[in-house]
Amino acid sequence: MKYYRLAGSENQPFITVETSEGVLESITSLRSDIRRIEDLISAASISGKDIDELSNDLLKTGRSEKFSLDQIIEQTLNKTTKPKLLKPLDPPEIWAAGVTYKNSELERIRESDTPDIYSKVYMAERPEIFFKSTSARCSGPYDKVGIRSDSNWNVPEAELTFITYNNEIVGYTAGNDMSSRSIEGENPLYLPQAKIYSHSCSIGPCFASTQSISNPQNLEVTCTIIREHSPIFSQTTSTSDMARSCQDIATWLYKCNSVPDFTAVMTGTSIVPPPEFTLRKDDTIRIDIESIGALVNSVVEV
Repeated sequence: MKYYRLAGSENQPFITVETSEGVLESITSLRSDIRRIEDLISAASISGKDIDELSNDLLKTGRSEKFSLDQIIEQTLNKTTKPKLLKPLDPPEIWAAGVTYKNSELERIRESDTPDIYSKVYMAERPEIFFKSTSARCSGPYDKVGIRSDSNWNVPEAELTFITYNNEIVGYTAGNDMSSRSIEGENPLYLPQAKIYSHSCSIGPCFASTQSISNPQNLEVTCTIIREHSPIFSQTTSTSDMARSCQDIATWLYKCNSVPDFTAVMTGTSIVPPPEFTLRKDDTIRIDIESIGALVNSVVEV
């Protein structure tokens, strides 16, 4: 099942579940103490049920408040009407894995003055895993994502993103790992500056339970960039091309590392715009991931 977090008239968040295509039912309207996906996951863990089982049980207890997803998206874009769409959750930490696709390895070799390190990490047992963002730096659907004003080569990275709880993967969302290729290419030690800054990533539009994703290693991923109302770049890939699985990345993240519950982990990309391309202010980035949905953001310079 897919879960969407909304903001009500007084900015109070509440959690909904998509029970049929485009129809959201509020779990919070039935249980006022469950306002976030984090609440639902914690309650499911205590009950011994998975979150979809618990949601179905709760929906049977009364008449839930219903919403149209299309209308919610329209209200989010309008910015004056509520309810509106929020990030599906507030991850205390956001991590990312790099060089998980062959195309990513080739592109980072091309951008870098020290290309051999990327070949070595692609073939190595240990993956490249780095800290990406805090929740405050992470945007939600239809929010702004940032490009650095001190970089002349900035790109989005469309990535399947998983969510952890008790050191296990409990669900998935779409992620945009914004990146300054010029800064990282100048020196790999500049990776934190290329990756961590204001509005440096986004997640959304929903949280998809593990029960609803039959195989996370076989999902179609598309990234489209729109400039002045016209698509100027679009490319599609599949998570089946990943050299490492989500579970492998998670296992390495947990090694010697205390990972807070509800951490989000971006799993890398193979969609890389050509070298002559860079994002501009007011571009729109759309990331579609099969079984999850579309994460849409506009670009702002930071």
